[in-house]
Amino acid sequence: MPSVLLTAFEPYDRWSSNASWLALVELTQELPKSPVITTRLYPVDFAAVKQRLTKDLTANYDYAIHLGQAPGSSRVQLEAIGLNIGGSSHQSPDEFLPLSDDGPIGYRSPLPLAAWAVKLREAGIPAQVSYHAGTYLCNATLYWTCYLAERLSIKTEAAFIHLPLDVSQVVAEPHGMPSLPTALATKALRLILEQLD
Repeated sequence: MPSVLLTAFEPYDRWSSNASWLALVELTQELPKSPVITTRLYPVDFAAVKQRLTKDLTANYDYAIHLGQAPGSSRVQLEAIGLNIGGSSHQSPDEFLPLSDDGPIGYRSPLPLAAWAVKLREAGIPAQVSYHAGTYLCNATLYWTCYLAERLSIKTEAAFIHLPLDVSQVVAEPHGMPSLPTALATKALRLILEQLD
């Protein structure tokens, strides 16, 4: 039976909750019988995430599926590429740094993201493959997972999934924002997990 590391992030900035964690919590209310899932809640901190990933990946999971929230997005975004660059919105682009001095410029997820997107859309869930996970921690998490899997010679295959904000997160937004109910985001996760063998 395949094993999966499934991660989400803590709240950050002005968000008092995180859509990724809301979906992960709902998923754990009734975990699928397969695959075997290990869940983690990661802090929104570059150094801490790299440290946690380095420790967690020693378990040599078959898959690592990372979740994050994407304010402003109306679709589940299946991130295809992790780039070797990291920085925050508080920095100017020329202050961004490589995530790894000895790593390649990027990694592409080996998982069938396009097929997953089709599967989700067929189930009535807006979804698409995305080729740019940004330059913040979501991108870094995908990049580091691929980098560490290569350096540690482990079998783990990685993907990063950006989820829209949950409806509860946008109720008080004065100008409105796209959202997706957590129940639908969780359904998307279940459908993706069903594809892992």
